[in-house]
Amino acid sequence: MSRIDETRPFIPVGIAVLTVSDTRSLAEDRSGNTLAERIEKAGHKLVDRAIVTDDIPRIREQVETWIADEKIDVVITTGGTGFTGRDVTPDALEPLFEKRMDGFSEVFHRISYDKIGTSTIQSRATGGVAGATFIFCLPGSPGACKDAWDGILSNQLNYQHMPCNFVEIMPRLDEHLKRSKG
Repeated sequence: MSRIDETRPFIPVGIAVLTVSDTRSLAEDRSGNTLAERIEKAGHKLVDRAIVTDDIPRIREQVETWIADEKIDVVITTGGTGFTGRDVTPDALEPLFEKRMDGFSEVFHRISYDKIGTSTIQSRATGGVAGATFIFCLPGSPGACKDAWDGILSNQLNYQHMPCNFVEIMPRLDEHLKRSKG
């Protein structure tokens, strides 16, 4: 069973939040605000935040910029994970994944199912690793962002969370890249 080991130090990570929307501005971005508030309340660093339209090249360009930024360990997107023609966030970002995190989607849907039932299947929430950066694509609702942060990310981005967490493996995420150069 998971637990918090308070003998271990809390290690803040750098996080960027991307809202994918054709209609929202920062002032009315409830999902992005939900994530930003939770990130800061947890003690992490909100390094950057942006809004881009539902456009594959623009989404990919913003995330690639953040992957290249050494201050950013995690990118969380909100919006564009559904099935309509404008929902393209997973299509933009999954090709960047060096490793896909199927368990993130599975656990997200399990948590979501308890709240919204079978409607959870209308989301293509996904996660993966690219360039030693964790990337999580969440639906565009504040409720989905709360579920993902409170139910998964807050623990996995906490070095004190046991038996394991993402923070302790961050220094080794690029081993495959180093190995291929040698």
